[in-house]
Amino acid sequence: MERRRTDPRLVAVAVLVHGVVAALTWRDLRARPDDRVRGSKSLWRLASGANTLGSVGYWLVGRRRG
Repeated sequence: MERRRTDPRLVAVAVLVHGVVAALTWRDLRARPDDRVRGSKSLWRLASGANTLGSVGYWLVGRRRG
């Protein structure tokens, strides 16, 4: 069975997108008061640093509106 090789440019784009999204998430967490965040800010930082889905979760669920 032959193994497919991943295009390094695709990996570079994915890493860049993750870095930008994580940086925007961390900037929002730094500026947002504790009472406007669902859960722990430290936990959201950890989740958003681990993978892009952590950042998506923060933007969809972790921020309190209003």
